Amino acid sequence: MNSPDLDNSIQAIAIIGMSGRFPGANSIKQFWENLRSGVESISNFTDEELIASGVDSELLSNLKYVKSIAVLENIDLFDAAFFGFNPKEAELTNPQHRLFLESAWEALENAGYDSQRCEIPIGVYAGASSNNYLSLDLDKDSAGLASFFQKGIGNDNDFLATRVSYKLNLTGPSLTVQTACSTSLVATTLACQSLLNYQCDMALAGGVSVNILQKTGYLYQEGGILSPDGHCRAFDAQARGTIIGNGAGVVVLKRLAERSRMVIISML
Repeated sequence: MNSPDLDNSIQAIAIIGMSGRFPGANSIKQFWENLRSGVESISNFTDEELIASGVDSELLSNLKYVKSIAVLENIDLFDAAFFGFNPKEAELTNPQHRLFLESAWEALENAGYDSQRCEIPIGVYAGASSNNYLSLDLDKDSAGLASFFQKGIGNDNDFLATRVSYKLNLTGPSLTVQTACSTSLVATTLACQSLLNYQCDMALAGGVSVNILQKTGYLYQEGGILSPDGHCRAFDAQARGTIIGNGAGVVVLKRLAERSRMVIISML
């Protein structure tokens, strides 16, 4: 984000807070400990587990079917009352939206900010994977009903960032980003640009991906991106592909030159 024509200190962006939930790690601290310890957070399933999860037994006999995936715990849990959701609204909301909202709040808390009392404009730049929680197709039972529109708001990715801004009382730009695998990185880039252009004074950037059918595997195809053995060996000579996973991550960004003027509000 630096320009040769401008002072680096003016162009620099500081990460002042973050949060994340990953397979085998419900916090950034645990994730870091797993990285340091070389923990592989990939789950391997038995045939019995996969059949119970709804996988066709014939598929399991396919030698190219890999019985592994990176599972995210507690995707069914959500503190609805804390964020002002009624039970029905929470039920209709995709776990990706719920998890990202919680992660956004946790990231702000990690940075030392109470969004309800912070008056500076805070932007949100975020993206999510495709919705596979609830169908958005119109049916005769929900046509014209408020529940149908609520289902759309709670599941369509268009509402991911703006829902966070609304629920957390954030008044900066709010933009949902969709660029496939680069979504979170592009969201971070846009957040940095927004800060440097003074469109906001602080920004949340990140992404979330939750496949509702977590206990499942995948079919390996030669020439594809998925690993043939259920292992992901990033930056390794033995790397043979990636693996399907779930998780969420959010960073809180601020112009580095203004780090000494941060208004830290006690969370007590």
